Amino acid sequence: MRGIQRSFNRDIRIKCGNDVFQFGARTYIMGILNVTPDSFSDGGSFTEIENAILHAANMVEQGAHIIDVGGESTRPGAAEVSAEEELNRVLPVVKELIKAVKVPISVDTYKAEVAEQVLKAGAHIINDVWGLQRDPDIAGVIAKYDVPVIIMHNQQGSAYQIDIMEEIKRFLMKSIDIALQAGIKREHIILDPGIGFGKMPEQNVQVMARLGELNDLGYPWLLGTSRKSMLGKILDLPPAERVEGTVATSVMGIIQGADILRVHDVKENLRAAQVTDAIVRGTTTWIK
Repeated sequence: MRGIQRSFNRDIRIKCGNDVFQFGARTYIMGILNVTPDSFSDGGSFTEIENAILHAANMVEQGAHIIDVGGESTRPGAAEVSAEEELNRVLPVVKELIKAVKVPISVDTYKAEVAEQVLKAGAHIINDVWGLQRDPDIAGVIAKYDVPVIIMHNQQGSAYQIDIMEEIKRFLMKSIDIALQAGIKREHIILDPGIGFGKMPEQNVQVMARLGELNDLGYPWLLGTSRKSMLGKILDLPPAERVEGTVATSVMGIIQGADILRVHDVKENLRAAQVTDAIVRGTTTWIK
């Protein structure tokens, strides 16, 4: 049977804790766990450790392959927090999560001090929304602990001088160079185009239509569109009602080569990914 023609052909394995992710064979789901008081969608919901652990366990039960813990809101206009405050929020949760769930734990931070402490505590992945370009010491910390890193495109403002995808790729190539020079293994690098970061809603739509161009860089990549303002602009709906819009972008991402989906709504996006994988990647795990 002739399948959908696509521009990616990846077979990359990353060991993460006790898990091995085989990118190209299937799509993996990263569940979002914000332990912040001011995140745009669920700020304040999981600041208590017990609630955070219960929510993470629920996402794992629904099928999440990774839990991503964030201690600083990255919504537009959010106030920056100190490394000390960020650690006060995330470190107790990370320590408990490692005991409570059996999937890898990622920590969303761009600060070397935070990365050092959470990796020492047993976290498995660092997810840097500034692509290793904000804190010059973070790449060395990640290399020291020999863990995977997600490097995301970001910038101040939303002006692009040449072509938005070309500039995103140039930023990511610079981040890749920083990673490799610091000693991070090539097979530990995962990219992220940064939907919603340094981009207006209409620019996010443009990037969504051209995600397949990320495959030119030869690395696995993550897509994070969950409940974001781009969907709010299109649907005229608040964050909690953007689930279907998120699923639509998840499917579009998989078709163009996404390897990981970072989402709030695990069950819905996993089901969509399973169907899309069966069609696009030819996976047969659904056959009984």
